[in-house]
Amino acid sequence: MSRISRVDRSQVTPDLDALFDEIYTQRGNVPNMFRVMAHRPQIFATMQAHFAAVLNTGTVPTRLKELIIVRTSQVNKTPYCLASHTRLARKLGWSDDQLTNLADWPRRGDFTPAEKAALHLAETVTRDAHALSDEQFAELRSYYSEGEVVELLCAIGLFNYFNRFNDALRMQSTRPGEGGRTELVPEPALQQTAVR
Repeated sequence: MSRISRVDRSQVTPDLDALFDEIYTQRGNVPNMFRVMAHRPQIFATMQAHFAAVLNTGTVPTRLKELIIVRTSQVNKTPYCLASHTRLARKLGWSDDQLTNLADWPRRGDFTPAEKAALHLAETVTRDAHALSDEQFAELRSYYSEGEVVELLCAIGLFNYFNRFNDALRMQSTRPGEGGRTELVPEPALQQTAVR
């Protein structure tokens, strides 16, 4: 059970309500982490803006960002972020085999050298940012511009923050439909209603 309650839609201000609607439209739910963070609306709103900028701007594909987010969350053993971002990574084209066996990325032939450099960065920075050697950084720069390195590090850093936040609060996974204006009726009940 999560250690802090989720903010209900009836408790939020109109501007936060609009942000909840936007998130719900994009994801099909309002993640529990966001609903917990809404206890402090200014933190929640600015975090949302930063989250959107990190994931949806720049030249590094969102697909690669989601891959390194999954690896970061695997290293940190964070079930909450793993559940959500493994689903997102699958939707972006990563296979179940690639995601389930992501720790084996150095030996796999289905990641490009550039993807492997990003995965190596995610592991190194998550475990000990001081361990990023000049040699590893030079290899990374052979594939990515300075701005792209910033993008990769922002995604890794953001999810180290999210991983710790969610682990400390024992955040529960978000179900489809949660956080909407009305919670979704479970699928079997919908089917029974449709038959009548």
